[in-house]
Amino acid sequence: MSMNLTLNNGVEMPALGFGVFQTPPETTAASVAEALRVGYRLIDTAASYFNEREVGEGIRRSGVDRSDIFVETKLWISDYGYDEALHAFDKSVGKLGVETIDLLLLHQPVPSQFDKTVAAYKALETLLADGKVRAIGVSNFLPEVLRDLVDQTDIVPAVNQVEVHPYFTQQDVQEADKDHGILTQAWSPMGGITSYRGDSSRSTFNDPVLSEIAGKYGKTPAQVMLRWHLQEGRSAIPKSVNPERIAANFDVFDFELTGDDLATISGLDTGVRGGPDPESVTPEAFGRDIPEA
Repeated sequence: MSMNLTLNNGVEMPALGFGVFQTPPETTAASVAEALRVGYRLIDTAASYFNEREVGEGIRRSGVDRSDIFVETKLWISDYGYDEALHAFDKSVGKLGVETIDLLLLHQPVPSQFDKTVAAYKALETLLADGKVRAIGVSNFLPEVLRDLVDQTDIVPAVNQVEVHPYFTQQDVQEADKDHGILTQAWSPMGGITSYRGDSSRSTFNDPVLSEIAGKYGKTPAQVMLRWHLQEGRSAIPKSVNPERIAANFDVFDFELTGDDLATISGLDTGVRGGPDPESVTPEAFGRDIPEA
């Protein structure tokens, strides 16, 4: 069993997806195939993860029909600009081995070169009009820059993929998304990004509040966090290369948190971002060449 969310253009997308951020290319295909075997039908990747080719291999290896899989990827800032973004799409579909992309996002807003960001988004609008993508959106857009994009383009993004977990809820971003009719999709939905950064002093996975709620339902803190996202109306894209955890992260459809549980989890917010500040992501600091297909 899974559940779908309807985007602002009427396209249905699985609420719970499988992410491959920081998954090495050599293990990506097997992980994607296993996720699809378990029941995931949304796969999220990005040009800058350098594993789109292996995601495509995992999809083919799974034996699941392409029409049953929702493929999501993101264009990197080095390919912003109108013509550049159109070519970036060609690179992504070439690596993925697909003809269309279900959801294509701009990976970062790049406020320092916002004219290129707008031009890239207009390329996404063209791809949507041409039927090459089914939905378009953004990632890591804060409220002010999101408003600027909406003001300068024709199609409201369907999705804004941002860091959201119990320790960093970004309520202002979620409210801005809601005001525009945009679905919030959580990356690092369980707060793993804080562990990657080496902060071992506090982890969502051993948080006593989350552990207590998990014990009440016979679930793990990870499962409780994913259920929290789903009941709050967000999409979430957990990642793992461990088959047991891949399966466990999908086993979240047989219980329901109470309203008090949801409020308690949201109340764990520290306001501390685990990933990079979107305003710090500039071509000078984060530019990287995305290879041809």
